[in-house]
Amino acid sequence: MNSPITAFKLSLEIARVHLVSKPKQTIIAMLGVTFGIGMFVALVSLMTGLNNFTEELTMTSSPDIHIYQDVTEPRLSLLEEINPAGLNKIHHQRPKQESARLRGAMQIVEMLRRDPRVMGAAPFLSSQVFYNNGPVQLNGSIVGVDILEEDKLFDLRSKLKQGRLEDLLASRDGIIIGSGLARKLDVTVGSRVLITTPAGFTRMLKVIGIFQMGMGAIDNVRAYANLAMVQTIMQQNQSFITNINVRLYDRYQAKPMAADLNMNLDYKAEDWETANATFLTGNKIRNIISYSVSITLLIVAGFGIYNILNMTIYNKMKDIAILKAMGFAGGDVRRIFMIQSLTIGFVGSLFGLLVGFTLSYLISKAPFDGGDFVSLDHFPVNFDPLYYLIGTVFGVITTAVAGYMPSRKASKVDPIEILRGQ
Repeated sequence: MNSPITAFKLSLEIARVHLVSKPKQTIIAMLGVTFGIGMFVALVSLMTGLNNFTEELTMTSSPDIHIYQDVTEPRLSLLEEINPAGLNKIHHQRPKQESARLRGAMQIVEMLRRDPRVMGAAPFLSSQVFYNNGPVQLNGSIVGVDILEEDKLFDLRSKLKQGRLEDLLASRDGIIIGSGLARKLDVTVGSRVLITTPAGFTRMLKVIGIFQMGMGAIDNVRAYANLAMVQTIMQQNQSFITNINVRLYDRYQAKPMAADLNMNLDYKAEDWETANATFLTGNKIRNIISYSVSITLLIVAGFGIYNILNMTIYNKMKDIAILKAMGFAGGDVRRIFMIQSLTIGFVGSLFGLLVGFTLSYLISKAPFDGGDFVSLDHFPVNFDPLYYLIGTVFGVITTAVAGYMPSRKASKVDPIEILRGQ
């Protein structure tokens, strides 16, 4: 061999001849890579798109930190408070009659707003109510808020389908109602709705807006009103507040900050990861399944390439012997078959990306009825370039590994034994 460049060009030409001389085998190997990468891209794009969509919906309606009075926590009994060092045996202890009210709620809100990590903090009050629809009573809830502060936390303005947030400030008896609940009650902006609390308090309210969060669990039951209105409905004074929602600039600081608040406050501070632990676990499981299936497809394609290259080497034993007799070293022969393997992997990967993008696009346009659960008319698909890069790299690596063993075998062929056997 004259020079490394000349040797490489010659190896490249021989590899090309081998690929072209057996077009069916070459195409089948490429189709294996194409199918594996195409399905990897489509499956991962769909699964991550669904996960991102559900996570966005959850985060839209869930605060980073929720502060409330946890009346379900175990409390000391009267005997244990009086005689903590004594032997007290109590059966069937009943919980104390405790109020869910947060004492000094507005002072806590102001303290949180001064924290540089906090984007916004908003007090709110929620009450179960019955929405009277003729002879039918629909169970739901009404949430008393400072609507402009609530908008800072959950971007309510972008979710309004009818009406304006500012109209709620000017209307004492106004409510902004969920789209699902509005549909069930057959009401629109300007309609009147009669509500009844579990305590028997009734009030006629005016619909001044309709919102849509995209989750049936909210849109079908919830309405927003002024904080003072809900305090009146619950027959409480103006200092009665039961919950505080907090939004941070970085949501991943919520867990340590909630731990600090639990130590410094007499109330429960729950971070979003704890509140949505079941949902987050489901997301991880779905991601593991989708990646496992996709990687398995690529590995199966790699075995196909291994078998095809192995058969090619078996069929080219005489050619390999002649090449070695002409002065080709074992490394030169190994290079020839590695070039074939990498060519199959690279070309198959490019076609796989095209197939994956086409499938993802078709899936994103497929109609899907989310019903009353989620507001969704098409499948959410994530077209993140990272997955296309992962597919390409993994496809090339798989084919390189699959081609290494046959090429190593070819490099060790003894030309004398082959030629003597002919």
